[in-house]
Amino acid sequence: MRKRPSRALVPALAASALFLAAGCSADTGQSSAAARTPDAGASATATANSDQPLAVAAAPAAAATSTAVARPGTAGGKARKTSLKVKSYDSHTRRAVISAVSKGTSSPSPTGSPTPAGTATPGRTAVGDVIASAPAPGAPDGLLAKVTKVIGETADGTEVQTAPTTLDTLLGDDDAKGTVPVDPASFDVERLLPDVKVSWAKTGDIHSGPEGTKVPLGSLRVDVATKVATAEGAPASADASVSGFVQVKPEVDFSYGGGASTASTASTASNGSTASNGSTASNGSTASGPGAAYLGVSGDWTSQWALKGRAGATAKPVRLPFAKLHADPVLQVGPVPVVVNLDLTCYFEISGDGRVTVDVEQDLKGDFKAGGTFGTATGWTPVNESHMDSSPVRTSVTTAGSVKAALGAQATVGLYGAVGVTADLAPYLRGEAAGTVTATTPVGSGTKSDVAASGSWALYGGLDLSGTLQIQLAIFGTPVIQHAIPLGTLHREWKLADGKM
Repeated sequence: MRKRPSRALVPALAASALFLAAGCSADTGQSSAAARTPDAGASATATANSDQPLAVAAAPAAAATSTAVARPGTAGGKARKTSLKVKSYDSHTRRAVISAVSKGTSSPSPTGSPTPAGTATPGRTAVGDVIASAPAPGAPDGLLAKVTKVIGETADGTEVQTAPTTLDTLLGDDDAKGTVPVDPASFDVERLLPDVKVSWAKTGDIHSGPEGTKVPLGSLRVDVATKVATAEGAPASADASVSGFVQVKPEVDFSYGGGASTASTASTASNGSTASNGSTASNGSTASGPGAAYLGVSGDWTSQWALKGRAGATAKPVRLPFAKLHADPVLQVGPVPVVVNLDLTCYFEISGDGRVTVDVEQDLKGDFKAGGTFGTATGWTPVNESHMDSSPVRTSVTTAGSVKAALGAQATVGLYGAVGVTADLAPYLRGEAAGTVTATTPVGSGTKSDVAASGSWALYGGLDLSGTLQIQLAIFGTPVIQHAIPLGTLHREWKLADGKM
C-alpha cells in the first residue's frame, strides 16, 4: 500500500489533471452484494432499466464509501448501488470483509445478491458477484473485484476471496461520458524543498495558502523559490536562482462505450487471437468488452517564473522535483463508483554549458489534454494537446553560451490503483548567446585596455508534452496493451526576445 504524504492544509473532497508525481499501484479486489434497503434498490433499478447514457459526475461527499455490485450473465444482474461497505481488504491475499448496515441500526446485517427483479434477497454474498467500491480500509485506491469464494461470516461481515476484474463487467453495454473537475482541497501534498507554498480556492469563498495569494476558483497553486547548485561535472561554477509558481485546474476525462459485440472491427492481440473487445478469444468463446473508452487528464495551466544568474548546469538536464501531490477523486458513473488516482510532481529542470548569464522572467497561460482513447478498429491511441501563450516580463542574456530551464509537471492518472496514463508537461525558457570579446592595450603605455564585444543573443519560450499509455488501461475490459505506447512528443517553440551585445 502506498505511503501517503501528509494531508495538505484544510479540508478534502473526492476529486482529482495535471498535473503533475510518480506512479501509483495497488492490487485490487473486493466483494459484495446488493443492498437490502428498498429505496436503494428502487433507484438502482430505474438506472439499470434506463436506455439513457449513464451520468458521470463527482461523487457526493455522502458517497465517499459507496459500493456497487453486479451479477454478470444473469437476468437483472446489472450494476446497482448498495448499502454494502468494505470493512477491510488485504491486498496480499485479496480477501475482503463485506458488511451491509440496515437503516436504524449500526450492526451488520446479512449481505445479499441482486435478483432478476432488481431487489435484494437476504443471504450471503455469492460467488460471481462483481463489486466496485470507493476507497476503503486496506484499499486507499478503491476496489474493483469479483467474488471467487465465500469464506464465511465474521463479527464485521462476510469474508470473501476476490480476484481482479474489469469495468465492462459492471458497465456492460451502457454508455457514459463526462469531465469532472478535481477538488483542489482533496490533494495530499509532500513538499520536497523548504520554501514551497501551496494555495487553493473552492466554492463557498474558501481559500487556503499564504495571505494575499490570489488563486482562481477550483485551482491549485504551488510556489517555489530555491538556489540552483552547480551540477557535478559542470564546466564552471555558478550561482543561480529560480522562483515562481505553477497553477493548475485539473479535470478527469472519462468515457465508456458499450456494445463491443456489435462493433464491425475486432482488435487482434499479439498472439494472433482477438482480445476481449467483443470478438472471439483464442479459446473460441466470445468475450465481452467496450466498443470505446477514454481516460485522460486536462485543465487550465498558468505559470510565472524567473531564472537569474549563471546556471552551472551540464548538457544533460538536471531535474529538481519540489512538490508531489496525490488525489483519489471518485466519479459516480451511474450507480458505479469509479475511483481515479491522480498524481502530480512539480519540478524544475535545467541544462546548459555553465557560461551564459541570464535574468529572465516569463508568464505562461493555456490548457492541456493528455490521455488514451480506445476504438475497436484502432485499439489504444494517444491524445496529446496543449495550447499556450507566453510573454516575457524581463529578458537579459550576457556572455556566450546556452541555457535551458523548464518549470513543469508530470502527471499520472489511473483507475483503482492501476496507472494508465503518464503525461509530462514542460514549458521552458531557452537562452543562447554567441559573440567575441577583444582587448587592445598600447605597448609600453599605462593606459587601460580598450575592450570591444560583438555578438547577439536570443531568448525562446517553448513547451514539450510527452508521456505513455500503460498496460493497465486494459482495466476497461479492452485488449491488453502488450507494451507501453508513447504519447509522442508535442513540441512548440517561439522567440521571446533578441538583441545585440
